[in-house]
Amino acid sequence: MVSWLEELDRRAAAAREEIAELRDRIGELTRRLAEREEVLSRLEITRETMTEILSGDETVTVGGVEADAGGAGAVEEYRSAAGSPVGVRLVPQWTPGLAVKVLPGSYRDIVEVLQDAVHPMRAHHLCAALGLSTDKSKVEGFRSKLKRLVERGWLAEEGPGLFTPCQALTAAGDAPEQAESSAARRRAGVGSGPRP
Repeated sequence: MVSWLEELDRRAAAAREEIAELRDRIGELTRRLAEREEVLSRLEITRETMTEILSGDETVTVGGVEADAGGAGAVEEYRSAAGSPVGVRLVPQWTPGLAVKVLPGSYRDIVEVLQDAVHPMRAHHLCAALGLSTDKSKVEGFRSKLKRLVERGWLAEEGPGLFTPCQALTAAGDAPEQAESSAARRRAGVGSGPRP
């Protein structure tokens, strides 16, 4: 028979061993928790940054450099000062004399296709004309780009969901560099002409 002292020693050793295992597991779980919290923090910062970029705030501050990103000159000034265009307003407010070429490529394509169109177009027709997916979820995301262009004066919404270039852009006509791209799109079957 085992004495009570030996039994106490055996149980104490087992408890110490279990405590050591639990501390190891706590250390591992703490490390994993810290990693997951860091990932979540980066995702939240990314969401906030992208929301700020896409919301079109007038003034951006990155690295202590503040710039009004309303036009192309400001974008170039900001790039040279900060070294990166992050946070620059992607779609500037349209003003007389501001050319379509100041827009980012995807927005410029939208405006140019609408300039070539005979009639106002709906978002899903524009998606098809630009070779984009016409899935409902993709079209809804694309519609937000159209609304942003309307808010900034590049497009007009003639009726619910019918988009056309603003009158001033239509009156200005194509600049020489736009005429070449417009002619190429017409040859490709995009823009004006009969619709299926």
